[in-house]
Amino acid sequence: MSKKLEHKKLPPHYISIRERFGDFGKILADLGQNVKDLGPLDNKTCELVQLGAAATLRSEGAVHSHARRAVESGASPEEIYQSVIILTGTIGFPNVAAAISWIDDIFED
Repeated sequence: MSKKLEHKKLPPHYISIRERFGDFGKILADLGQNVKDLGPLDNKTCELVQLGAAATLRSEGAVHSHARRAVESGASPEEIYQSVIILTGTIGFPNVAAAISWIDDIFED
């Protein structure tokens, strides 16, 4: 992916960190792919797991990012919503409802 296209998908604050802190930015950018390459899970599954973690943290930006990446990896809307809804008993309805609203943002665009 070209740097220009990559920057269109990344939040501005993340881009700023990568650009301002040189080596740290590269290490951070490479970390996600390196840990995905360690095991047998496919990219779609990895994104759905990370989406669940983002919902747990109530991180709107990360929910947006991982929902978008899950779509790009072939996840259906139903799979994306289910990966959050199944967390209701673990993280509670208010957290799940917030994550659903952020996922809705992705499908409304």
